[in-house]
Amino acid sequence: MKKGTAITFTAVAAAPATTTFSTGHIALTAAVTGVIALAAAAWRLPRSAWADIAAVAILSAASVLAWRLSANMPQLNDDGLPGFSANDWAAPLLTYLFLSLYADLRPPADTRRYAQARALATLASLAVNVITI
Repeated sequence: MKKGTAITFTAVAAAPATTTFSTGHIALTAAVTGVIALAAAAWRLPRSAWADIAAVAILSAASVLAWRLSANMPQLNDDGLPGFSANDWAAPLLTYLFLSLYADLRPPADTRRYAQARALATLASLAVNVITI
């Protein structure tokens, strides 16, 4: 560089962050997950464990809603593996975590059957996220 030559920098404005899915689409995905988790919990848990059945459904839906709303960005929604995005894999992990925390804070009446309901809700979360989003 010669002495006395000016250096110029060009600032490039970053494109505004865009979301990939609408809030309504994410809410519908969460609701479908909750309904399937409710059916799985009602199937596996005793009828007297209505609080656990409701918790599985509500926490499954809440986990998908929370994760998908907070991570709704193109980078996480792009399919790295054909048909599967990072969000498709992460939403069920949060479902499993929510349901495990619930079981730790309020031990279910039948832990073996609750574990089965938790596993089915986690699988439902994965399937619904892959299929609907």
